[in-house]
Amino acid sequence: MRLSLTSLFMKSPFENLKKHADKVKECGHLFKEAARCHIRQEDEKFDTLTEDVARIESEADGIKRDIRTHLPRGIFMPVDKFQFFQYLREQDNVLDEMEEALFWLSFRPGGIPDDVADDFLHLVDSVIPTIEKLSKLVSLATDYFRSNDRRQRKKIISLIRDIHQEETEADFLERELKVKVFGTVENPLAVYHMIQLATIVGNIANHAENASDRMEAMIAR
Repeated sequence: MRLSLTSLFMKSPFENLKKHADKVKECGHLFKEAARCHIRQEDEKFDTLTEDVARIESEADGIKRDIRTHLPRGIFMPVDKFQFFQYLREQDNVLDEMEEALFWLSFRPGGIPDDVADDFLHLVDSVIPTIEKLSKLVSLATDYFRSNDRRQRKKIISLIRDIHQEETEADFLERELKVKVFGTVENPLAVYHMIQLATIVGNIANHAENASDRMEAMIAR
């Protein structure tokens, strides 16, 4: 009986968790392009991309609700349910922060000062790899929980380390951007806007790292 329940689990929550991760990854590509459109003041394309992100975020929310409402209480799970839902929350937070960053960009059309525009794009570029790796992380974890193969576990740990390293690099670029903003931007409103924006973009990588930490807890022996 337990084996059949495990099989049911692997076809439902983890499958949907992967679908959710794929939505997050898809939004990452759109977010990166939208940031560039904003810098180039391609307002119509930026608005279209922002709407696309909002649509995909809504689809991801539907997947998240489906995971939460269709998980039978008595089901056998190879991981702690609390840790599973913590992972889902952090993965979802990645998407929320991308949407929030786009909102902040829209508040000041053409509002990225020229002196820090390239630095801002470098920060955006630095968080994208952490987003992209979440989908692979869920795939590896799904295979590991099915097979209990140590080689899969090693791949997961290696990927988690990569995410940590990329988050560290993004954190450095976030600090460097803030220093440059204070040193070069004179308009107080522009300073405030850029500092908030840099923090939000940095939070994308933070939540991706948090998600990887939750996955590490789930595979812990």
